[in-house]
Amino acid sequence: MTNIRVALAQLNPTVGDLAGNSRLVLAACKEASAAGAQLVAFPEMALTGYPIEDLALRSSFQEASISTTEDLARELASAGLGELCVVIGTLLVGDRQPQNAAAVLRDGRVQTSYVKHHLPNYGVFDERRLFESGTTPCVVEVDGLKVSIAICEDIWQPDSPAEVALGESGADLLLVINASPFERGKDHRRRELCKEVAKRTEQTVAYVNCVGAQDELVFDGGSLVVRPDGTVAARAERFTPELLVFEVSRQSSDSPFQVGSGPVADDISDLAEVYAALCAGLGDYVRKNGISDVALGMSGGIDSALVGALACDALGSAHVLGIAMPSAYSSDHSVQDAQDSAKRTGMRFRIVPIAAMFDAFQSQLDLTGLAEENLQARIRGTTLMAVSNAEGPLVLATGNKSELAVGYSTIYGDAVGGFAPIKDVPKMLVWELARWRNQQAQTAGGTPPIPPRSIEKPPSAELRPGQLDTDSLPDYSKLDVIVERYVEERVSARELVEAGFDAELAQRIIRLTDAAEYKRRQYPPGTKITSLAFGRDRRMPVTNRWSEPGEVDG
Repeated sequence: MTNIRVALAQLNPTVGDLAGNSRLVLAACKEASAAGAQLVAFPEMALTGYPIEDLALRSSFQEASISTTEDLARELASAGLGELCVVIGTLLVGDRQPQNAAAVLRDGRVQTSYVKHHLPNYGVFDERRLFESGTTPCVVEVDGLKVSIAICEDIWQPDSPAEVALGESGADLLLVINASPFERGKDHRRRELCKEVAKRTEQTVAYVNCVGAQDELVFDGGSLVVRPDGTVAARAERFTPELLVFEVSRQSSDSPFQVGSGPVADDISDLAEVYAALCAGLGDYVRKNGISDVALGMSGGIDSALVGALACDALGSAHVLGIAMPSAYSSDHSVQDAQDSAKRTGMRFRIVPIAAMFDAFQSQLDLTGLAEENLQARIRGTTLMAVSNAEGPLVLATGNKSELAVGYSTIYGDAVGGFAPIKDVPKMLVWELARWRNQQAQTAGGTPPIPPRSIEKPPSAELRPGQLDTDSLPDYSKLDVIVERYVEERVSARELVEAGFDAELAQRIIRLTDAAEYKRRQYPPGTKITSLAFGRDRRMPVTNRWSEPGEVDG
């Protein structure tokens, strides 16, 4: 009887940190060997980090990636791990262009490699611009187990060299290395895809994904092993590094390999995965950029309260500074609710009144109307950036996707900052997440981090007496649905009206969304959680005279 252990190393690499990523890989290889593994697989481009964007085009980075891959093979042999078969995502170079590749390391050298065939060129991906496509399959053998290697997008297409090689070579296992970004509901789609591929090929599929975040993207792990009948044999946790070990065995040389049962992580709820993604996105953006602390304006409203709670969960409350900046129009409860947020989360907190600063500007400018309102927001933005310059914390913008869609923000005011944690979170989801986070705290016997009044009171920018968001915007429940249909589903004005939406409301939201592109270009990066986020996903021209066809009269 032959028993082979395979390890899927779900890691959190950092783009460009070749030495650091190599150390992570070496440590995981030692752990895999200690667990009895003969084969260990790492995520797509684990050695370089992902996505590397135009770093792929720099000859110096190409050369360093290749030498680091070769050095790692030698280090493994020096550490007594030469017999361990290591499959790792890295950057190689073909005849002229860089390649998104899987290198097979064994016996102190790069034994062979597989080059990604299907290069995605949609959404956040532009791999056709960066890489050349591979055409040759790669099958490696480990103690009689034949393994066909694929990279991410290759299994979304049924004609990839890796899948074709399964039948031609009689391979026993399809090993897929991935850097598949998070979005709501995608984990379920990945799982169903692996089941479809396993059933179609009648072979076991082992799928390893990375975790952590890179700029706007979050990688949520969830590595898994699926049997030929579509059942899940093993599955890793989401959003955390893990070494998932499973075993394959066969009775004799002419009998097929069978996959045994491994650990199977529990599913998590929709809101739990979104909150975890937001924490991962914020935490890794701060840590991987060498920043220790963050600061944010605390208005007492729901958006800043949620961002404050996220920051404390992601970084620890000692690393979060909340700043309340009341003006003459701020209500008493705004400062009280901001103070309550700070008390509940444990963040550091200070109050910087801006009324005197506002009066100084007005004495010279005498602004009225919208200019007067925006002046207050810009004074707050200047105050936050001054604290950042003087004390070093990264400023967090607290705007949500609904506001960003229709331009309900002030450039150089509430739009300032280095990162926007809830940039891709619609307003209605902000409320859902706040209630969920409080419920989680109550269930655990802790203090709910978000003040109930911040959740319950009508949202307001408080830039003029008695102001409410609904003075300028439609009800958020209607706004969010139209934004989702127009932005994420790309439907037209006519299609919205045909679906039953009010024509005037639909056209107004579309006009506001199109007109706000210049503001979004100047907004900080933020974590992507939806199928189409502003920024890398949706790149519209700023100067643009196009109008949606089919606008309805009336």
